[in-house]
Amino acid sequence: MIKRLDHINIVVRDLNEARNFFTMLGFDATEPAELSGDWISSIVGLESVSARYLVLSRPGSDVTIELLQYENPPSGSDAAISKANQIGFRHIAFQVEDIEAVVSQLKDRGVKFQSGIHVYARTGKKLVYFCGPDGILLELAQYPA
Repeated sequence: MIKRLDHINIVVRDLNEARNFFTMLGFDATEPAELSGDWISSIVGLESVSARYLVLSRPGSDVTIELLQYENPPSGSDAAISKANQIGFRHIAFQVEDIEAVVSQLKDRGVKFQSGIHVYARTGKKLVYFCGPDGILLELAQYPA
């Protein structure tokens, strides 16, 4: 039935800010493109859609992230979006080889983490949560060798 995960779509308040954040994490970004007209309004179920989007990718991965900024209708925000217990989509996890080094690099660039690095005793996986633009909850994960 389902062949594979194709992409993850994230609505953001500021497309440029979000692009800068994700390129800091090592993603490649396409140039922004416009979305408008009856076709997109019909697909998303909103009237008079006008938006900009771009696609983020990583070499070797066939899953992309789409960042989407709605100009019309304006996007709302949920103050609890970064809370892990909210119903619905919760976070994106990125696998890394050296979690300590990545956390250190990101802290040097001003990224704030929700805790220190933890080890999940059952599997030995190291993990840590942090927030991206607009409170998007993200995880770094390192699996034992």
